[in-house]
Amino acid sequence: MPASTTAATAAAATPVVLSAKALLLDMDGTIVNSDAVVERCWREWAVTHGLDPHEVIKVVHGRQGYATMAILLPERPMAENHAENAVMLARETADTDGVVPVGGAEAFMAAIAALPHALVTSADLALATARMTAAGLPMPRVRVTAESVSASKPDPEGFLKGAAALGVDPADCIVFEDSAAGIAAGLAAGMRVIGVGPRAAAHAPTAHVPDLTALDITTTPTGTLHLTLSPTR
Repeated sequence: MPASTTAATAAAATPVVLSAKALLLDMDGTIVNSDAVVERCWREWAVTHGLDPHEVIKVVHGRQGYATMAILLPERPMAENHAENAVMLARETADTDGVVPVGGAEAFMAAIAALPHALVTSADLALATARMTAAGLPMPRVRVTAESVSASKPDPEGFLKGAAALGVDPADCIVFEDSAAGIAAGLAAGMRVIGVGPRAAAHAPTAHVPDLTALDITTTPTGTLHLTLSPTR
């Protein structure tokens, strides 16, 4: 093996250690794998509107539904997007077939149960509750859902509200995200972002893990969280 290849492999295998005071968690694709439902509902929506389902799926992850619709149907009045998004949310909430935890999510949520953390999701509270329940994961006490914000990711509003609710400076927060919109939102909020899963790797997060099994968390007596990421675990 060439020396350059050996060095690159060694670098990729070196654990990354990040420190923080609080964690802000996206839901879909990050701690809950809901891809089956999301793609099923949005593919049908795409066909109904004469759009290419494959191209629609490229846009939907990480955004509120009305924001996705605004991108895909730019000439349509926003009021129609909001109205149709309400219908889509109800449909997604009722459909939990295939919703499962992301690898390592159960142990991860147990490990941070007593630590400062918040859920920051583009889902509304009903949808977030349905998916967290279907995945068998506890709902964080602090959460920022679609009802809590005026702008969808990639706007940083949700993450900034999450930090404020926890009483932690944005620079001391670490975001967990899987989508381009979510990663952009976390970085725009002045936070470091751990990208989770295959979607995240292409969008320049601060660090990346294949799933949540590649993560260990320890705390210091002063409350600082140390996160050790082992990408090749």
